[in-house]
Amino acid sequence: MADSTSRTVLVTGAGGRTGQIVYKKLKERPNQYVSRGLVRTEESKQKIGGADDVYVGDIRDAESIIPAVQGVDALIILTSAVPQMKPGYDPTKGGRPEFFFDDGAYPEQVDWIGQKNQIDAAKAAGVKHIVLVGSMGGTNPNHPLNSLGNGNILVWKRKAEQYLADSGVPYTIIRPGGLLDKEGGLRELIVGKDDELLQTETKTIPRADVAEVCVQALNFEETQFKAFDLASKPEGVGTPTKDFKALFSELNFRF
Repeated sequence: MADSTSRTVLVTGAGGRTGQIVYKKLKERPNQYVSRGLVRTEESKQKIGGADDVYVGDIRDAESIIPAVQGVDALIILTSAVPQMKPGYDPTKGGRPEFFFDDGAYPEQVDWIGQKNQIDAAKAAGVKHIVLVGSMGGTNPNHPLNSLGNGNILVWKRKAEQYLADSGVPYTIIRPGGLLDKEGGLRELIVGKDDELLQTETKTIPRADVAEVCVQALNFEETQFKAFDLASKPEGVGTPTKDFKALFSELNFRF
């Protein structure tokens, strides 16, 4: 059972690849956290176990997310628009695949309106800390990710990050590099700012490590009112990060 000092934490995008890991990590620490998830469909809810603590709502509809944030101490935002590859791409013929976003699921609607709705709902509900996972690359309007499906995804993510930073709610903005589907806890993590890590060899990170940083960020004052880029050294290089207080003590950038 959760004790009286445990905090209620809502993970939105809990059906996504990183969101699922964060939700699971919170569930594994019942003495610290009362976990909740928000997913878009009943199908996603069943995919992550179908528990009563998983709410179904559409972040683009502000009203539908209000029940999920009531009584929540911290919110971890892991929602994101997802570009789809157009059918018919043949890698053997060279060229590049083309991408599109489903109607109503463009970055403007998901990464901007949807995240703004979450921040507003959380603020109104008295949430004390919002952790937002964005992406590296936002300092460059010509970043290739912006051209996918003409979605300008990093532009809209950045706009939501700025909105959160201006909201007055204690925030932590995490901008990971390229996400890897690899085991977590095996690498030395690196923090940076202003996309400087994109100029280096170390610009990727396992999703599981991003998920762990999301959870750890709830525990240290050093992460509040901070934004940072996040990447990892290759496995076997350096020392796997275990001391998160030391990692977070390097943070000195508000945006």
